[in-house]
Amino acid sequence: MRVHQILKSKSDNSVVTIRPGTTVEDAAKLLSSRRIGAVIVSKSGKTADGILSERDIVRELGKRGAACLADDVTTIMTANPIGCSMEEDSEDLFRKMTEGRFRHLPVVENGEMVGLISIGDVVKALLSTLSMEKDALQGMIMGH
Repeated sequence: MRVHQILKSKSDNSVVTIRPGTTVEDAAKLLSSRRIGAVIVSKSGKTADGILSERDIVRELGKRGAACLADDVTTIMTANPIGCSMEEDSEDLFRKMTEGRFRHLPVVENGEMVGLISIGDVVKALLSTLSMEKDALQGMIMGH
């Protein structure tokens, strides 16, 4: 399954962004209120300058305690995150995410973000593909 198909299947395809200068505390509140695992840090709202995940925040809390909540998100975000294109395949995304040990990929087309893919989206796409292949093989075996 290709990225553009995965994006079409998502109930909410919007990309949540925050601006540099936002505090880690405000970012954590946004993640919690939106029930999402990562947010894109972007000056323009159109490009991914960085990405900040729940894991980034928890890791920093573990190192420094609550003092990190007053910091600018740019101090703990992952700068210049790896992205993907609309035509990439779910298997390639799964490989990229597993090898890179990250769970979110900005989808970029013509230099601008058009979506965000999570590992959950990729797993769902892979399971859907496997299910279709299983049904097709069963149909062939049974002569349908």
